[in-house]
Amino acid sequence: MNKQLFAAFVLFFFTINTGAQQNPSMIPQHRIIMQLSSNDTLVWKGLMNNLRNLKAGWGDSVAIEVVVHGPGLDLLTRNKTTQQGQITQFKKAGISFQACENSMLERKVPKEAMIAEAGYVKMAMAEIVRKQEEGWSYIKIGF
Repeated sequence: MNKQLFAAFVLFFFTINTGAQQNPSMIPQHRIIMQLSSNDTLVWKGLMNNLRNLKAGWGDSVAIEVVVHGPGLDLLTRNKTTQQGQITQFKKAGISFQACENSMLERKVPKEAMIAEAGYVKMAMAEIVRKQEEGWSYIKIGF
C-alpha cells in the first residue's frame, strides 16, 4: 500500500469515528451567526431577549455566535457594557461573543479593556461570511 493511499485510509477512518459521526445529536440542529454594530443599549436588550428566547426554545440544539464590530464593541467593553451579567450567563450556556480585532485597532481599544467573556476574530465581516458559507443562518441585530 503506498503512503498516499494509507494516509487517505487513516483520514477516512478518523472521520467516520469522530464523536459527531457516532452521535449526531452532538451537532447543533440550528447554527446562527449574529452581527451587532450598534452601541444602543436598547438594541443590546433586544439582542439579550433574542438570545434568551432562542436558548429557551431550542436549548442545546442551537449554536449561536454574536460578532460585534464598530460601535458594537461597547457591548464587550468592560467600562461601557450594561449587559455583563447576561453575557456571563449566555457564555456559560454556550453562546460565543466575538469582538472584531480590526475594529479594536481602529478604535484603539486594547484587549485589556474587554470583558473576560469576549473572544476575538480578526475581521468581523470575514467571520460572518465564513459562517454563512458553512451554512449558518445570519441575523443582523439593530439598524
